[in-house]
Amino acid sequence: MQKLVHGIHRFQQNIFSTQRDLFERLVAGQSPLALFITCSDSRIDPSLITQTEPGELFIMRNAGNIVPAYGQMTDGVAATIEYAVAVLKVRDIILCGHSHCGAMNGLLHPEQIEELPAVRHWLSHADATARIMAENYQHIVDPAARLTATVEENVLVQLENLRTHPSVAAASARNSLKLHGWVYKFETGQVFSYDPAPGQFLALNADGTPGDLRRPEKTLSEAGDPPPVTSTI
Repeated sequence: MQKLVHGIHRFQQNIFSTQRDLFERLVAGQSPLALFITCSDSRIDPSLITQTEPGELFIMRNAGNIVPAYGQMTDGVAATIEYAVAVLKVRDIILCGHSHCGAMNGLLHPEQIEELPAVRHWLSHADATARIMAENYQHIVDPAARLTATVEENVLVQLENLRTHPSVAAASARNSLKLHGWVYKFETGQVFSYDPAPGQFLALNADGTPGDLRRPEKTLSEAGDPPPVTSTI
């Protein structure tokens, strides 16, 4: 705890004092660039990996970067999405999974979360991910490879759930909102973006587009993980 307290004082003395104008401007309101949905995992810092400043990301975090389908009594998630789209008018929603995800490992190994009823209930919103893995990925037996595939498939499943939210559906229909599926590999710093054309997660280019398929070394599999997910959104 003392580390956190010391951090607050360093922030006030070394950062806030030199960027006072920025923080004073935030008093007038917020106009974030995007809604960033990711896992609660402490190894992920959305503002750090995107190099954004306060006010530029509207962030929602939970175990497994899960977005329950609209109407499933998850008011906090639904309210955050609705506010971001309908009030803040974000033009992009990024749903970002990550390597070595504990929530996805629990989905693969339900026996590990038997004593965690709240976690079990929450992960039920990823039942489709579990079924996809059980029925379509029997050929992947390596534990690390199965976990990576689960992380990727879950991003696609949660994007589908995201589309059921009325504010998202309406904004998407008028082409004022784009959805993006990312996977962050925290041990290398790489970010992979889902490209629906080839149905693969590819390394994110500097211009925001997925990597060129003519450069297979940029795919997630070539970065040391199993082959990219071939599902389509």
